[in-house]
Amino acid sequence: MPVFAEPEFPRRSIAEANNAQAEVRIDKAVPVTVNDPALTEKMLPTLKRIGGEGGSRMNQRVMVAEDFSYFQQQVPGMFYFVGITPKDQDMAKAAPNHSQRFYIDESGLLQGARSIAALAVDFLTQKP
Repeated sequence: MPVFAEPEFPRRSIAEANNAQAEVRIDKAVPVTVNDPALTEKMLPTLKRIGGEGGSRMNQRVMVAEDFSYFQQQVPGMFYFVGITPKDQDMAKAAPNHSQRFYIDESGLLQGARSIAALAVDFLTQKP
């Protein structure tokens, strides 16, 4: 059974409304996602160049449950956020991902595509 952690969207009630039953449980925790410091330092100039003045910044630690951490157990990794919160909305008050109220400013997707392309090119062309 899938595991869901968003209390405002009760899975049991949905199952019951459809003449079904559901058991919600947490079987296993996902490892913590931690950016590789050397890789992050190496790629930060790329993100700053693509993000423009004030467009990129290092966040303090955030609590995320992300299966990306499994990849990071095999190779150095760097997880970053693409700014898709609508400009007129306070990020601290915006609905989180996986919420039925989640809404994105799609203009941020182009910037996200540019950033990942630039990161790939810069990573592959830099000398070790």
